[in-house]
Amino acid sequence: MPEFAMMNGFLWLLLGLLAGVLARFFLPGKDRVGCLPTIVIGVAGAFLGGFLATLLGFGGFRGFDVYSLLVATLGAVLLLLVVRIVRGRGGR
Repeated sequence: MPEFAMMNGFLWLLLGLLAGVLARFFLPGKDRVGCLPTIVIGVAGAFLGGFLATLLGFGGFRGFDVYSLLVATLGAVLLLLVVRIVRGRGGR
């Protein structure tokens, strides 16, 4: 695997981690979520945020910058809200 591809994957994980941490900061709660689920929520939220931003005409990711972090964080917040709603219905 080329060094660039490995670094790109690392940056995606870092962006996902930051987005997940920021989402948890903006939506504090009693969720007991570790580092790995926070990264997963952040990365999935980044994809969701990028998809929705592109769908709404705001464009997707531009690289590792403040705009991409904002879009990823908003997506992670939305995803975290959905996860909490689904968990709430499950009786947890």
